[in-house]
Amino acid sequence: QVQLVESGGGLVQPGGSLRLSCAASRSIVSIYAMGWDRQAPGKQREMVARIIFDGRTNYAASVKGRFTISRDNNNNTMYLQMNTLKPEDTAVYYCTFQRTRWNNWADGGGQGTQVTVSS
Repeated sequence: QVQLVESGGGLVQPGGSLRLSCAASRSIVSIYAMGWDRQAPGKQREMVARIIFDGRTNYAASVKGRFTISRDNNNNTMYLQMNTLKPEDTAVYYCTFQRTRWNNWADGGGQGTQVTVSS
C-alpha cells in the first residue's frame, strides 16, 4: 500500500497562489489515478481534482480554471497548483489515489495540509 504525505499549505491572501505537493512512499507509475480532496470545517470532504495515468484531468467546478493538478512519475510526487485563491478554498487538503480503474478511491494515509485564505 502506498503512503502519501501532503505538504505546501499555509496562509495566503485572497488572490494569492500556493503549490501543494503529495509525496509517495514508492513508485506511482503503476497507480491508475491520483487526486486531491479537501475538507473545510463543518463540511463534508469533497473532490478537488483528479489526474489519470495518461494525463487526463478532472476538476470540481469551483476550482476549474484556477487549480492545476499534475504528477511527476520520476519523482513519485503529485502537485496541485492553486491560483487566484478565495476564502472559500480554506480547508485541509488530502491526497487520494485509485490503484486500478476497478478499485475504489483510497485515503493516502497522510495528515493533510492546511490551506487558509484570508486577509
